[in-house]
Amino acid sequence: MPAKKYHVKLTEQERRELTDLVSKGSSAARKQIHARILLLSDENHADGSKKDAEVIDALGTSIRSVERVRQRFVEEGLESAINPKPKTRHRPKKLDGAAEAFLIATTCSLPPEGRSEWTLKLLADRLIECDITDSISCETVRTTLKKMNLNPG
Repeated sequence: MPAKKYHVKLTEQERRELTDLVSKGSSAARKQIHARILLLSDENHADGSKKDAEVIDALGTSIRSVERVRQRFVEEGLESAINPKPKTRHRPKKLDGAAEAFLIATTCSLPPEGRSEWTLKLLADRLIECDITDSISCETVRTTLKKMNLNPG
């Protein structure tokens, strides 16, 4: 394993805070693991820091997780290292209200000739064919219908 690039040196206050968090056990599992990573990686501890391999074995996590938590602690501080980053990625919905209405109307209509019922693939193809959307997955069609309590079958 490569040499540690980010060295964790906890203050007494930070160590106390992390120890309390771990001992209560009422926080999210991810937060608990990150707190334990920091406690085991602390170079100011009387026993010194554990090697990455020891931390990984003790917590059943990956080397990348250990490195990432240490890096976030050094660069951004304790709170950032133990709390999840807010989601910044937002995808716009593929189907707006009018498109959903078209999908529902299509689902409730007669299936194409030679078919006994609509399939998700047929519905997705119909949305593309009618220029409702450029592309759409069967899963998006399924979740939209599920949200409306509809079943094409």
